[in-house]
Amino acid sequence: MSNSFDPIDNQSNNEHFQEVLDKALSNPSRRNILRGGLGLASMFALPMLPGCGGTTTASNTLPALASSSLMKFTPVAKTLADSISVPAGYTVKILHATGDTMKTGVAAYSNAGTDDAESWANRVGDQHDGTEIFYIGSNGKSKGSYSYATGDKAVLAVNNESSAEAHFFHPTGQTSGGVSSKKFSQFGEWDVKARPASEAIKEILMHGVTLVEVNLDASGKPTGYNATSPLNRRITPETVMTVTGPAAELANLKAMMVTKFDITGATTRGTLNNCGTGTTPWGTLITCEENWATYFTMPAGSKVPTDAKLIASRARYGVQTTATSSTATTSRTQGWHTVTDADPTARFARWNVSASGATAADDFRNEPQTFGYNVEIDPADATSVPAKRTSMGRFAHEASVCSIPVVGKPLAFYMGCDSRNEYIYKFVSTKNWDAADIGGGIAAGDKYLNEGKLYAAKFDVTGKGEWLELSISNPMIKAAAFGFTSQAEVLVHTRVAADAAGATKMDRPEWGAVNHANGEIYFALTNNNASNRTPGKTDAANPRAYKDNDGIARDGNPHGHIIRFKETSNMAEATTFTWDIFLFGAEEDAPKVDVNISGLTAANSFSSPDGLWFSKSTGICWIQTDDGAFTDETNCMLVAAVPGTVGDGGAFTVTNTMTVSGVSRTETQNTFVGGILGESRLRRFLVGPKGSEVTGIAETPDGKAIFVGIQHPGEDAKAYNDVSQGVWPTNANNGAGGAYGAGTRARSATIIITKDDGGKIGL
Repeated sequence: MSNSFDPIDNQSNNEHFQEVLDKALSNPSRRNILRGGLGLASMFALPMLPGCGGTTTASNTLPALASSSLMKFTPVAKTLADSISVPAGYTVKILHATGDTMKTGVAAYSNAGTDDAESWANRVGDQHDGTEIFYIGSNGKSKGSYSYATGDKAVLAVNNESSAEAHFFHPTGQTSGGVSSKKFSQFGEWDVKARPASEAIKEILMHGVTLVEVNLDASGKPTGYNATSPLNRRITPETVMTVTGPAAELANLKAMMVTKFDITGATTRGTLNNCGTGTTPWGTLITCEENWATYFTMPAGSKVPTDAKLIASRARYGVQTTATSSTATTSRTQGWHTVTDADPTARFARWNVSASGATAADDFRNEPQTFGYNVEIDPADATSVPAKRTSMGRFAHEASVCSIPVVGKPLAFYMGCDSRNEYIYKFVSTKNWDAADIGGGIAAGDKYLNEGKLYAAKFDVTGKGEWLELSISNPMIKAAAFGFTSQAEVLVHTRVAADAAGATKMDRPEWGAVNHANGEIYFALTNNNASNRTPGKTDAANPRAYKDNDGIARDGNPHGHIIRFKETSNMAEATTFTWDIFLFGAEEDAPKVDVNISGLTAANSFSSPDGLWFSKSTGICWIQTDDGAFTDETNCMLVAAVPGTVGDGGAFTVTNTMTVSGVSRTETQNTFVGGILGESRLRRFLVGPKGSEVTGIAETPDGKAIFVGIQHPGEDAKAYNDVSQGVWPTNANNGAGGAYGAGTRARSATIIITKDDGGKIGL
């Protein structure tokens, strides 16, 4: 989930992307290497397309890219309507929405806040996000998303990120100390007075992951979901999970996970703030724990832990490091710790991370260290225990995308840390891929995800990059002031280790995606603000510093961009790569030479790229937005792009003018961007309802149906009964053929999109 005002916890002196590229621009002989662009995909992925490559020039005349007949749909217009807009010839159907039942005996959702709190363990969770589909064969094992055969079952997994608009789920909104309280904000504060247990239970249980069996017709087309399937499952913050990691470090890892819940540290409870997802070649789900740090607090008067490393790590991750002031009326937390009724499972006390006991086994001071990981779930086995994959590092995980599997070669998983000035990571398995492991479940995950190497990316001045191993044997990490003594500490305090190794700060790495045609990796850099991006602080990769022309007053680089890189020799285990820029977000009426560098038009203008995903069937690169800078003109959207290759594009000059501290500042910046775009290369496919983020995308193997998440519609509502900011999908004009469910409170939902002629989506 994107937020323009999220805290920046990286105070290291590591180079930012902009500093790296300033050096590159000072050396003209290196500039040609830093080319970028939106070129055509390879003929393998898009067989109807001719190849095209740009040539670097010294002027603002960019190479024109060949047009494509690939995408034939008419672009959707910008809109502020409280509905879903898709092109003519496409149909939208709601698969499920927040609160829908997924077990026999659970009452239909009231949408009035009156539902039993504990029933949320068997209801579809809130804030639908990362989405993946899995096919279960007749042997009961997952085939992943590879193919569908008659008789197969399909399970759809959907992340449930947050409960930031939780006032919708209580009869008269959220309360604290018996009175109405302000709406909780992801990075805001909450009243410190005691909250009722029923509200806290609902808010806790609506987090996590929802897995449901999808009904399929004879051709494999999804038609709905089976509300009583034994494959249906909720994974919540209260689901027991196994702590896994390298065999040699497992004892050290468990020691850092010790809590009152499990004094051995062998298990933890739950997953939290799940945003992006990934799939494994053996057919399991990876769900990513993103902005989990703000759920924990230390109330006024509580004892702060004395462990210096624990406190230093909390500061680096954004977990509270001091007790709340005795005079404070608010605390940076959900307020779940304030529930006054005693509970033997400590389901509320766990959010209080003070040193209330004699040792870590007597309290929950280590509880934050049990979050921030990738979690593996087997969709084929509803009785299996999820695994926390500590070997893949601990940070604000945003997606975990696997390299193209090659039998006999290691697997790489690419991961972003979703905050400004954070890093891009890679995990490389020790074991080589064996296709016989398809369907192997958590046991296969133990094979590939427990043993391996963890890296952070460093982007150098030549247009190449280096993967820095995050290992206790790395002299930079071993010499760090933090005092690392084991690889287990590197895995639990990964951000600190990446600081020490010298990784490159990036502008909010959100979702990553792998182009299945050529193995290149893409990452969305959602946006940046005026405090980090002004004239004089730009560079070839971040060349824009401007006043947003629409009056929302989000200056700097509010519309974001997408980068991509290519591993040396296309090897997952490579320790070097090359990189460039793919695409810049912009409003179409912004100055082309200064802001709208990619030449966007009314048919494809977008802002704040967040979700990224490549279709294996069509080769289309799908871009989803989570925006706050273009929302005066349009709701968030889904854009279809024809991908290119690293190294296409040409030279461009940007003139930035901005008022900084009352003084007008101007600079000229050279950069390297893609060719002139047209509607055939980049088109707006969908616009979501009012207040929503468009996120989470998956497709059936034939490419004829896609699932899309519509997250937090109506999020700007000021109260539980405020309908002025949207009521989707309860309105009749919801893009899905009529009102959905009871009441008028907005709900997150997962939709299915199909083409009326039965063809592939986007073509």
